[in-house]
Order: sequence, then structure tokens, then C-alpha cells
Amino acid sequence: MANGFLMEVCVDSVESAVNAERGGAGRLELCANLMEGGTTPSIGLLQVVKQCTRVPVFAMIRPRGGDFLYSDREVEVMKADIRLAKQHGADGLVFGALTEDGRVDAELCTALLAASRPLPVTFHRAFDMVYDPLAALEMLISMGFERVLTSGCDSSALEGLPLIKRLTDQAKGRIVVMPGGGITERNLQRILEGSGASEFHCSARSAKDSGMKFRNPSVTMGAYLSTPEYSVKVADVAKVRTLNAIAKNIL
Repeated sequence: MANGFLMEVCVDSVESAVNAERGGAGRLELCANLMEGGTTPSIGLLQVVKQCTRVPVFAMIRPRGGDFLYSDREVEVMKADIRLAKQHGADGLVFGALTEDGRVDAELCTALLAASRPLPVTFHRAFDMVYDPLAALEMLISMGFERVLTSGCDSSALEGLPLIKRLTDQAKGRIVVMPGGGITERNLQRILEGSGASEFHCSARSAKDSGMKFRNPSVTMGAYLSTPEYSVKVADVAKVRTLNAIAKNIL
């Protein structure tokens, strides 16, 4: 906690997890594939991150990128991943699901919450795709989610700040409304002061060049619009520390 603010950093590697903790993160959201907005991390990644860090680790439960309308088989995968994450030390879980008309899938989320207990659960940025965010917030509260991650249903938390403030006011402490999406050292103070939030979510990453000396420029391992083959994004200790310091200095 930084002067009452808790900083959650989303990470997709052990290096990022260690850096985020060193920089002052109060909690980690552990994912794979942050380029797709985050998917379920491997159990191996969860185990090693838990061995190397002491702050709470919340595991993402998302079987694929794309929308949040899941098939029956995808639901079975999510339930299995929840069981495994609990068995291997996750301190909390992060998931969300919607109906085809853009509402919270109450039936599915209730079942996933039951499978997750006693762990705390965050409803992720599927919230930013809902038809009616104010009604969706009440639904999450009634189901028992501990927090919701949101950019205010906009391209970034800064752009969505008016809605984040409205959601925070509506919540009245019944659920944590956690701003996330495009948070940097340039806008954090404005977002925290303007939203009334007590927690915030960021990635605080920088590009890190590959250690490979031999490089084949003709081949990529992913799709055409994938990340550069010889560069990775890693949580930056200095960036995390800067964000933490900004939060500490807010009265």
C-alpha cells in the first residue's frame, strides 16, 4: 500500500513479477499473453512466481483472447484452471464472462465464483464491454465479486475517468473499483484524484532486447502483427517505483 493506495501490476513472466515486487507492487495479476489482454498463465509460471515473490498473486482465468462469450468446453477449461490455480498457491483469481447481449453472465459467473472460494475474485475488463455498466456493477456486487477492473468502458482509464468516478461513487465501498488501462506516470495522479479509487492497475513495462546473437530476420513465431521476435516487454522496476512514489505523494 502506498499511502492508502494499492498498486496491482499485471505480469506475464517471472522477471516481471520480481521487478514489480521490487518496485513496490502490492499485488500481482499473473497472466500469459499480455499482448492479447492476458490469458490463463501456466501452472509452472504460477509455481515459480510464488516461489520468487511474497506479495499476493492473483491468477487470470481466461482460456483465450477475444470476446468474453464462452462455449461449454471453454467453461470446463476455466473450471479446471480454477481448481489447479487454487491447488498451486494462487492468492486470488481474475475472470469475467458476458452474455451475447453484453450483460454479465450471472449464471456462469456464479458457478465460477463457487469454484473459486474461499479465494477473492476480481471481475476483469470484460466489464468494459458491457451494455449497461451501472447495472453490471450492481450485478457484480450482488454476486460477491471483491473488485472490478475497468478503464471506464473507454480506450484508457484517463478517457474513462468520468465513468470510473461514477462507479466508485455508486459502489459506496461495497466493491473495489480499480482503474486500469493505459496508466502511466503522466496520468496516474489525475486518475487517482479524479476517481476516488483506493487501488490501481498497471503494467509499467519497458522493452528489453533479446540476448540472441544469431538472429534470423526472415522468420517470426507468431502472427504478422505479433511482438518483435527479438524484444520482450518486462515490468520496469524504475517505472513501478515512480508510480508508487506518485501514489504516496497524493494527499
